[in-house]
Amino acid sequence: MNANQALLDLSEIASEAHSRIQQDFADINPVIGVMQGMRKMGIPADVMTIDCLLSKKRILIVLHDQHPGLIQYQYTFSDQDPGDQYQAVKSEGFSADTLYDWIRDYFSN
Repeated sequence: MNANQALLDLSEIASEAHSRIQQDFADINPVIGVMQGMRKMGIPADVMTIDCLLSKKRILIVLHDQHPGLIQYQYTFSDQDPGDQYQAVKSEGFSADTLYDWIRDYFSN
């Protein structure tokens, strides 16, 4: 993956959270995808999706070059277009624990 450091860091965090979720929840098997296609369209951002195939719930995460140090995200569904409203958290201190909680809380409801 030809990626910036923020995306590499997020990928490591997601990998750890994913492993823990699989150990703790047999009914949640998240699928994680990383897309850099927005850059090809001239939008300086990377996207990570975390999907629950059973419920079609999706956590959409955007790392935008114009907002360094922020992780923008929204809870949505894989079969729907995302909305315009994103929440944001600082990337400093963002951990596998945080992402684990997001996945557990959203996908298990």
